[in-house]
Amino acid sequence: DTHGLAVDAHGRIYLAHTVHGSSVGSEAVCVYDQKGKLLDAWGADFRGGAHGLDLRKEGREEFLYHCDTRRRLVVKTDLKGKVIWQKGWPKESGVYESEDRWCPTNVAFAPNGDLFVGDGYGSSYIHRFTVNGDYVGVVVKPGKGEGEVLCPHGLWVDHRNKDPRLIVADRSNNRIQYLTLEGKHISFLKEGMRQPCHIHFNKDLMLVPDLASVVTILDKNDKVVAQLGDGNPSNLRDAPRDKFIPGKFIHPHAAIWINKKDILVVEWVPIGRVTLLKHVDA
Repeated sequence: DTHGLAVDAHGRIYLAHTVHGSSVGSEAVCVYDQKGKLLDAWGADFRGGAHGLDLRKEGREEFLYHCDTRRRLVVKTDLKGKVIWQKGWPKESGVYESEDRWCPTNVAFAPNGDLFVGDGYGSSYIHRFTVNGDYVGVVVKPGKGEGEVLCPHGLWVDHRNKDPRLIVADRSNNRIQYLTLEGKHISFLKEGMRQPCHIHFNKDLMLVPDLASVVTILDKNDKVVAQLGDGNPSNLRDAPRDKFIPGKFIHPHAAIWINKKDILVVEWVPIGRVTLLKHVDA
């Protein structure tokens, strides 16, 4: 399963995957150049659990934040895979009866350096931690109403307005939800949303990979600009690669702009799938 994507300041692409049984190596993080040449591979500890992958510059250095669903960890590494810190279940939150009720899927970065963690595969809370991994508190609770989420699978801090907003890919509620950084509901976005997985931005454009076989682009007013590669409904998750349909997605799990114009998409299929969408001038 190809799950996570990030790109650094030099244009290197980081891909997180769970490592298929037939893989020749055990490394769960692969590093590529813009042409798809493999530059490096590391992260055997993430095998079976590599999921969310996000990158942030802190001072002069860039760091990767991994969500490991097998070990139920949030892990901060440098770009070579050296572990800076790792955190398991936030027992101090008081909302979990046991560690197995927690399973982080993605993170987002607050303006002050803190990070939000979506417990997408656990109990559907969103928590806040400091840049050093110290626990701050619960920001969002599970549910179907305003200010509540079910499977907060992906999240991002939106800086398009004067006041930054936390955007949540509220997947099991089939919507995007806008919240304040304190977790107060602002609005829902349902147009074009099926099972949104994550969010990425290119200036005012929002990119949403959707598990229900499509990648959606929305403008600053949350209007759908394009729905790309719509393959819904798809029954090809477990199919051999020669059955995949070019230009039709199966289960998009992450998507990013890699150079301000082209889009890279990875999908939740056991043998992995990576698609490059090239921008074409009208």
